Amino acid sequence: MTLNDQPSNVRPGEELNESKLRQFLANSSLDFDEGEAITIEQYPSGFSNLTYRISQGSQSFVLRKPPNGTKAKTAHDMKREFRVLNFLEDKYPLAPKALLYSDDESIIGSEFYIMENKVGLIIRRDLPKDLDLPPEDRRRQGFAALDAQIALHKLDASQWQSRSDPAQYVARQVAGWSERYRAARTDDSPDYEEIMSWLKDEQPKESHTSFIHNDFKLDNIIFNPEDPCQVIGILDWEMATVGDSLMDLGNSLAYWVQGDDPEFMKAFRTLPSHLEGYPTRREIVSYYGEQRQLNVDHFSYYYTFGLFRLAVIAQQIYYRFSLGQTKDPRFGQLIHGVKGLEKACQHSIATGQY
Repeated sequence: MTLNDQPSNVRPGEELNESKLRQFLANSSLDFDEGEAITIEQYPSGFSNLTYRISQGSQSFVLRKPPNGTKAKTAHDMKREFRVLNFLEDKYPLAPKALLYSDDESIIGSEFYIMENKVGLIIRRDLPKDLDLPPEDRRRQGFAALDAQIALHKLDASQWQSRSDPAQYVARQVAGWSERYRAARTDDSPDYEEIMSWLKDEQPKESHTSFIHNDFKLDNIIFNPEDPCQVIGILDWEMATVGDSLMDLGNSLAYWVQGDDPEFMKAFRTLPSHLEGYPTRREIVSYYGEQRQLNVDHFSYYYTFGLFRLAVIAQQIYYRFSLGQTKDPRFGQLIHGVKGLEKACQHSIATGQY
C-alpha cells in the first residue's frame, strides 16, 4: 500500500465543469487532449482553498480554487498565490512549480491556478497505519519540518515587493484578524474582546522581518515516503508574505497540540504532534531561537496570537456553514473549537506558558 497522499471523490457541491476545464487545458501549454476525458479528484482535508488532482493518461497536475460561499475580501487570492510560487521557484525548491493561472470564471465558476503535482507522504490528524515511525523518528521528523521553516525565514525578504511596512506587520495582523472575527461572529460564539484588547496592548517592540508562509504545519508538508524524516515539498502558500517570523512560528505552534495539553485541545487536534517523540513547543521555540539567534523570551505573545488567529479561521468557516453556504459536516463542529481556543488563549495570557 502506498504512503503517498491520495485524493478521493469530489465532495457534493464542489464539482468542477469537466468539459470546460478539459477544453481550457487542451488549449494551454500543458499536453492535454481535448478528445480524451480527464479525471478530477479532490484532496479531502483542509478547510480553506479547494484542491483537486487533474489527470489524463499518465500525467497529473494540481488545481487550486477558492472555497464556495462568502470569504474575507483579502483571502483566497489565487493570482497572488500563483505569484508567490513564481517568486519562490528559484529560491526555495520545496515550493511546487506554478504552471497556469486563469481568472476566467466561466470555466469552473471562479479563478484558479494549476501547479505541479508533488507526490509524497502528508501527515494529517493521525499517522498512517502503514507507517512505522518510532518516537526517535517522530522527533527527527518534527525538527526536519522546523528546519524547512527556518530555511524559508532565512530568504532575502527584500526581494518580495510588499506594499506594506514589514515593521508594522504585527499591528496589522492583530487589527485585521480582530476585524475578521467581529465580522464572522455568530450568536453562539464567544466575543474574544478581552483577548483582542490584550493582543493590541501588549505588542512586542521588536520586529523580525522574514518571508513567511503563515500556515506552516505538518499537513502542509510533503515528506519522502522512503524517508519520512525528509521534507520534499511545502504546500498551501495562500497567506505567504513578508512579515514577522515569530508570528509565523506562533501560528504554526497553535496547531502543535502536545501530550500534556488539556483534553479539549486534543479533541480538536489536526496533527499527531501529541505522540511520544515529537518535540514539545518549548523545545521547538528554543531550537528556533538558537538557529536564528533571536530572543524568544516573550514567545507566549506570538503563541497566543496564533491560537486567536486559529479561532478566527474556525469561526469564519463556521459562519459560512451557519448560513448554509457550505455543507461539509465537519464545519458544524468548529464552534466547539472556537470556544476551546478561547480558554487556551486565556491560559497563555494568564501564565505566559506555551
